Amino acid sequence: MRDNDIVINQERPSKPTVAQIREVTQPDEILSRANSEHWLNDVYLRKLSPYLTRHLVLLNISPNTVTVAMIAIGKIAALSLLIQGLPGATIAAILAQYQMVWDCSDGEVARWQQKFSPAGIFLDKVAHYTVEGLIPIALGIRAAGGISIFGHSQVSWWPWYGALLSVVVLWNKAMNDAVHVARSHSGLNKLDDVRGVSAPTSSVLRRLRQLTRFFPFQRIFHSIEMTLVILVAAVVDASRGDLRATQIALLAMLTLAIVTLIGHFISIMSSSRLK
Repeated sequence: MRDNDIVINQERPSKPTVAQIREVTQPDEILSRANSEHWLNDVYLRKLSPYLTRHLVLLNISPNTVTVAMIAIGKIAALSLLIQGLPGATIAAILAQYQMVWDCSDGEVARWQQKFSPAGIFLDKVAHYTVEGLIPIALGIRAAGGISIFGHSQVSWWPWYGALLSVVVLWNKAMNDAVHVARSHSGLNKLDDVRGVSAPTSSVLRRLRQLTRFFPFQRIFHSIEMTLVILVAAVVDASRGDLRATQIALLAMLTLAIVTLIGHFISIMSSSRLK
C-alpha cells in the first residue's frame, strides 16, 4: 500500500537486516491506519512483507516497479478463476494474498528508498481497481460454466451478473476517492486515516453501522475476501458435482454489494468527511 508520507532523510545500510527493514518501513503511523491497512496485515502479511522488501531493496528495485509486479500478480489471480473447479479457485485465493504481500512491500520499498511520487499512488489505485473489478467478471464466467459458454447459442445471465457486480464494486471504491477529490476541490485538508472520521453524525445511523461489526459483509469486496468466498463455493461445488454454490455466492455477493453501495453513500453524506 502506497502513501505520500514524507520520510526524514537518514542513512540506510546497503545490506539491511529484516529487523532494520521493519523498523524503518513499518512505523506506528502506518500500522495504525484505520482504512488503508487490510485486517490480514496484522495477522501475517506485514510479518512476511519485510522479507520480500529486503530482497527488493538489495536488488535496488524501484517502488513503482514493485507496484507494476503487484498489478500483474493480481491480474493472474483474477484470470485463474477461469480455470474451472478447485484448481482455479485455489490458485486465485493464494495469488490474491501473495499480491497483498507485494502491496505491503511497494510502500515499504518507497519508505526505505525515500522515493514517493504521484505516479506511485496512481499505479497503486490502478492495481486495486483493476483486480477487484476483474474478479467479479471472471466469477460470472465461472458461474456460467467457463469460457466455452460464449460459443453456445443459449444466452447465460451469469456473466451479466458478474459484470454488474464488478460495476457496483468499482462504484463503491470510487466513492472513497470521490470524497478526497471533493475535499481537494473545495480547499479542505486531506482526511486523516484514523478511526471515527467516517462515522455518521446521526445516532441512528451510527447504531446501524455498528451492526456490521457482527457481520462485516462490506469487507468481502476486497480481492482476498472475494477469492476466499469463491474458494469455499468451489469446495461445495466439488462435493455436489455442479456449480450451484458458485452461482449462489455470486447472487449473494451482488445483493450485498448493492446494499453496501447504498449504505456507503448514506454514510458519506451523513458524516463529517464532506465538511
